[in-house]
Amino acid sequence: MTGTDGKLRRELIAVALVSLCCLGVAACDLGPEHEPEKGTKESARVVEVDDSDLVTLGLVRQGSQHLKVRMLSGEWRGELFAADNLLRAQMDLDKVFREGDRILVAVYDGALPGQDTINAQDYDRSGWTFLLVAIFALLLLLYGGLTGLKALLSFIFSCLVIWKIMVPLCLAGVEPLLLATAVVTVLSAVIIYLVAGLNRKGTTAFLGAFTGVVVSCLLAWLFARLFQLNGAVMPYSQALLYSGYESLNLSHIYIGGIFLSSSGAVMDLGMDIAAGMTEVANQNTSLTRRELIASGFRMGRSVVGTMTTTLLLAYSGGYLTLMMTFLAQGTSPVDFINNPYVASEVVKTIVGSFGLVLVAPLTACIGGFLLKHNGTPTESR
Repeated sequence: MTGTDGKLRRELIAVALVSLCCLGVAACDLGPEHEPEKGTKESARVVEVDDSDLVTLGLVRQGSQHLKVRMLSGEWRGELFAADNLLRAQMDLDKVFREGDRILVAVYDGALPGQDTINAQDYDRSGWTFLLVAIFALLLLLYGGLTGLKALLSFIFSCLVIWKIMVPLCLAGVEPLLLATAVVTVLSAVIIYLVAGLNRKGTTAFLGAFTGVVVSCLLAWLFARLFQLNGAVMPYSQALLYSGYESLNLSHIYIGGIFLSSSGAVMDLGMDIAAGMTEVANQNTSLTRRELIASGFRMGRSVVGTMTTTLLLAYSGGYLTLMMTFLAQGTSPVDFINNPYVASEVVKTIVGSFGLVLVAPLTACIGGFLLKHNGTPTESR
């Protein structure tokens, strides 16, 4: 067996193992128990709209739309139902349906077509969601080949771990900081070793990313306390407490979210430096550890500037309307800085950037010892 064949075999084994892990995580059911819903959610097409009971109040509308919909799924597929769409003058939640829209309706048990009125809930976006994901996966596979497949598996595994393990355990009362640290550690190991392989390059990237994440966690905990942020700035946090989870520690959930959200950029930077140092070590076997570490430092300086800006743009983009509102109202700089929503974004951005700045030299130092073994450059595989 040639070296290329052995490398391909190891990669296929890694893909198979992560695929099995994805199936195992998908089978987990750690969420809270709920009473079974009375009825079903089905897809339907709007065929008739009556807006006579809607009232326009400035920029919003209030009242009820009376619809006729044709069922596209479920027991009554093809049948016509009357449906009501209640508008509460909330632009972020209200939907105004039109003829031809594909929507999601709630059909209660025992409802009969032509006799009972069902509830129109939202647009049916599932079809477009599946199409978008399929296009993304196809492009990734066409461009990346086996590497693209591994990246796609990493994406799927990360989504499953967060949704099927992290979120339910947070609801169950597990300490969010410890849980987020464990989740980030597992995700970092799986993603990095799947892409880089089980070798010194992968170990360098993992250890560098892990130390960066730990530093981010400590800094997030410290500055969240100094800024006196209680976590209620997160979307739906109060609704979560009022849903029967008053004992949740929102502050720790907020802190865990900070280094969870920055861990992807930290992994990316750690992998970039580890891969670059591996290539340098293999191309120049005469380099000393000190020289190899210096090369890693120079690589890190080139990448850190753009990566920190990436975090700034990613976070600020989500709060663009908030900044526009403050500017439109003439909010003073002092009030702007001390607003809890702004302060939470400042902590999130700066703490994440701290992790990026530190992961570069840490990865370089780790790589200097791991990638230069007994004076001989280690292979990338």
